[in-house]
Amino acid sequence: MRIVHAAGVDGARRALGVVVIIDVLRAFTVSAYALARGARECRLTTEVDEALRLAAQIPGSLISAEVDGLPIAGIPISNSPTQITQTDLEGITLIQRTSAGTQCVGAAVEADRVLAASLVVAAATARHVAALGAGTVTLVASRPDHAEDPACAAYLEALLEGWHPDPARLLRPLRRTKRYRGLAAGETPGFPPTDLGLCLVADRFDFAMPVARDALGLRLTAAAT
Repeated sequence: MRIVHAAGVDGARRALGVVVIIDVLRAFTVSAYALARGARECRLTTEVDEALRLAAQIPGSLISAEVDGLPIAGIPISNSPTQITQTDLEGITLIQRTSAGTQCVGAAVEADRVLAASLVVAAATARHVAALGAGTVTLVASRPDHAEDPACAAYLEALLEGWHPDPARLLRPLRRTKRYRGLAAGETPGFPPTDLGLCLVADRFDFAMPVARDALGLRLTAAAT
C-alpha cells in the first residue's frame, strides 16, 4: 500500500486511489455523531443554496451548515456536534454544507473511492481502507493549517502501517495553539467549547463513512468494520 498525503481542495482534486477526506473540527465529526444517533445518511453539498434545494426534495431532512465557520440565518443547526447530540435524528437525512470538508469531498473527482473521516472514526476508517486492498491511499487534510487534520492523517497512516500511536501525543501541537485556547474558552462565534471534547476523542465509533454519488449527489453512510 502506497500512502500519499494531500491538503485542501487542490489536494483533493488531484487525489488518486482510495481517498480519505479528513475534517476533525468539525464536518466529519458531525457526520459521525449524526449517524451514531440514528440518521440514515448524510448528504454533502458545497453550496448553501444546494443544501436548501436538496432539503426541499427530501421530506423530513435537516440541514447542518456554516459559512466560514459561522452559523447561517434561518438554519438552526450549524456545523456543531454539540447541537447534533441534542437533536432527534432517528431515520432522518442530514444535509451538510461546510467550508472545508464537504468542499474537499466534492473536489475528489479522480478518486476510485472516497471516505470521510475524523478522529472519532479513525481506527474504523483504517480497517475499512485496509480491507479494500488499495494500491494507493491518499489522506487529505481538509485544513492543513489547522493542526488537528494533519494529526488525524498521521494517526491514520500509522494505523494503516500497523502501528498504534497515542492520539493525545499527536494532538499536542493543537493544544498549544492560541486558536485552541480560544476555542476552549468559547471565544469563537458558532463554536461551543463542548465541540472540542466531542471532536478530539479518538475511535469513539466503530464504523467508517464511505461516500458515493447518486442521482441526488454525494451520499455519506455508515459502514460497520
